[in-house]
Amino acid sequence: MDIDVRGPRFGAALTTVVLAVVLITGSFWLLAWQTLAFALGAAGGVGRSPYGWLFRTAVRPRIGPPTEFESPQPPRFAQAVGLVFAGLGLVGFGPGPEWLGLAAAGAALAAAFLNAAFGYCLGCEMYLLARRVTVRAQ
Repeated sequence: MDIDVRGPRFGAALTTVVLAVVLITGSFWLLAWQTLAFALGAAGGVGRSPYGWLFRTAVRPRIGPPTEFESPQPPRFAQAVGLVFAGLGLVGFGPGPEWLGLAAAGAALAAAFLNAAFGYCLGCEMYLLARRVTVRAQ
């Protein structure tokens, strides 16, 4: 079942804010929250993430029904990519080195910002590229 394209973009906007605050404060616990959000989105799809729930219950009823849909697999893959970077960030902000936390959180922030500001989902594009490569290889 396809999903409302506005949901992942809303989640990316919240993720952008969270990761910016992580970079400003160096907060391990805030990054842990974002890691959990990525994990839930990767495991159950973006609609099962906390940001997906917030979009579905608080935002979507106020902005009306969707007019554009997308397949849920690319955003789900993007959540998994975000999970990897957030996990690396936790390692960096935890036992260290701190530069790893900053670099990983910064990379995740850049990807989230691209989606939030321009509707360009880097993880989704990685998914589509991988699909094209695997289909050609068969």
